[in-house]
Amino acid sequence: MDRDTRAWKDAIYEQFGRIGKALSSPRRLEILDLLSQGPKNVETLVFETGMSVANVSQHLQTLLQARLVQFEKHGTYAVYQLSNAKIPALLLLIQELGEDLLAEVRLLRDEFLANRDSLEPLTLDELRARMDMGEVYLIDVRPKEEFEYGHIPGAISIPVKELADHLSSIDTNRPVVAYCRGRYCMYAVEAVEMLREHGIHAIRLDEGVREWKQEPLH
Repeated sequence: MDRDTRAWKDAIYEQFGRIGKALSSPRRLEILDLLSQGPKNVETLVFETGMSVANVSQHLQTLLQARLVQFEKHGTYAVYQLSNAKIPALLLLIQELGEDLLAEVRLLRDEFLANRDSLEPLTLDELRARMDMGEVYLIDVRPKEEFEYGHIPGAISIPVKELADHLSSIDTNRPVVAYCRGRYCMYAVEAVEMLREHGIHAIRLDEGVREWKQEPLH
């Protein structure tokens, strides 16, 4: 390999490495995961992650430098969002690869869910089949602004924090299916627990909007 080719390869992979470095932080992966649900300001990210304003801001700067996020000013607030439509697919791939390669991922998830939801969750294929037949009442239990940004067609927005106030309005003639941000979000688990406590037949969807969009339509 001549010197010019080697220098070119080094330069190319250095640029790819910028993205790899930005993705190497668990906290930055979580921030990207949250932003895949819709644009958010720093205060919302602080609340969702439990980090300080300073730490969230620092992580966002790293993501900005890697061009993974962008922001717009809304008055005194900066609202951040993903910079490219391919990023949600990348995040899903990282999660799937983690499950395939790292036994700890499944172990951690299964241990956490063991005492909270003994029933098998509904799959996307099962949901589609039941929705086509009108057999389920689908609720989106994420924050309302995430629902407005994007949701599974036919879903009703009932954020988990407001669920207790909407129990009487839920159609109990059909099984209730609750979904949230995906496989590593607990909002749907909490919603199903509450619904079952009130005698409502409820089951959670293991996936979320990102997975729905990635799945080919049947």
